[in-house]
Amino acid sequence: MEVAYVSALSALGGSVVGGLISGAATWLSQREQVMAGQRAHDQARREDLYRDFIVAASKAYGEALTSNDPKGEDIVALYALMSRMRIVCSPRLVACADKVMGVTLDTYFAPNKTIGEVHDMMKSGGRSGLDLLKEFAELAREERQAF
Repeated sequence: MEVAYVSALSALGGSVVGGLISGAATWLSQREQVMAGQRAHDQARREDLYRDFIVAASKAYGEALTSNDPKGEDIVALYALMSRMRIVCSPRLVACADKVMGVTLDTYFAPNKTIGEVHDMMKSGGRSGLDLLKEFAELAREERQAF
């Protein structure tokens, strides 16, 4: 009879161990899926933030080139985006965004450009052209790839 007990206990023990291993594997798998989903969600939020900043900064800089009258809502929108970036982005990217903001504000107080001058700036390209956001975009791409 003892052999029957040993056999039954062995079967029961094997079932318990198998069930625990299966449960643990399922739990780890689901945990990893949730974490991957969270990372993807965070990545999408960052990309939306980068896009929104580029759009808002481009709009404000375009206005600054041809006008000396800053629109408060555009400047406030840029500051709000920068504040959001301070929460989730690297200090290097925030510093670059701050530089874009500074150049944009300085441009409002510089002499207005005519359409012809803007056209010449577009043709010249480089740092002296209209590509104010090039460095920001490159840093955002690097940060995105590192994330």
